[in-house]
Amino acid sequence: MLTHELLSQYWKVLCLFFLPIGGGIPGGVILAKNFHIGWPMMMVIYFISDLILALIFEPIMHWLFKVGKNIPAIAQTGQIMKELTLKTIESYGQHLGPLALIIFTFSADPMSGRAATSVAGYGFITGWTLTIIGDMLYFSLIMVSTLWLNNVLGDNGGWTTGIILVLMIVLPMIIKKFRSKNPQA
Repeated sequence: MLTHELLSQYWKVLCLFFLPIGGGIPGGVILAKNFHIGWPMMMVIYFISDLILALIFEPIMHWLFKVGKNIPAIAQTGQIMKELTLKTIESYGQHLGPLALIIFTFSADPMSGRAATSVAGYGFITGWTLTIIGDMLYFSLIMVSTLWLNNVLGDNGGWTTGIILVLMIVLPMIIKKFRSKNPQA
C-alpha cells in the first residue's frame, strides 16, 4: 500500500531524476537505495520522469518553432540548432532509423534525442518512444554502475555519486578523443 511516507520518498527521487545535467541519476539512485526502493521501482520512477519531460518539452519545442517563424533571432537560433543536430547525427548514418535514433539519445540526452527524432520526421508518440527507449537504456547503465560502485565502496553515496558523475562527464570525452585518433576503432 502506498503510504504518505512512501509517496514522499518517490517524489524526492523523482525530483532528483528531473535534474537535466549533473548528479541527478546517480544521486537519485543512491537516494532510492537509501529509502530501500528496489531497482524495478527506480526504473518506473525514472520512466515517469521521462513521460513528464515529454509532456513539458514537446509543447515548448512546438511553440518555439511557431514563434521562431516571426522572430528572426529565434528563427536563426532554431536553424542553427537544426543544423547542429543534423551534423551531430550524420555519424549515425544517412537514414535515421529507429535504432540510430535510440543510440543517439543514449549518447546525448532526451531533449536532443527528441529534436533528432523530430528532424528525422517522427511525430510525438513515435519520437518520444524512441527517445525514451534510448534514455532508459542510458539510465539502466548508470543505475547499475551506481549500485555496483556503491556496493563496492560501501559509502553513504557521496563518493559513489561523485565518481559516477565524473565518469559520466570524462568517459565520453576520452572515447571521442580515442575515436578521433583511431577513426577505424
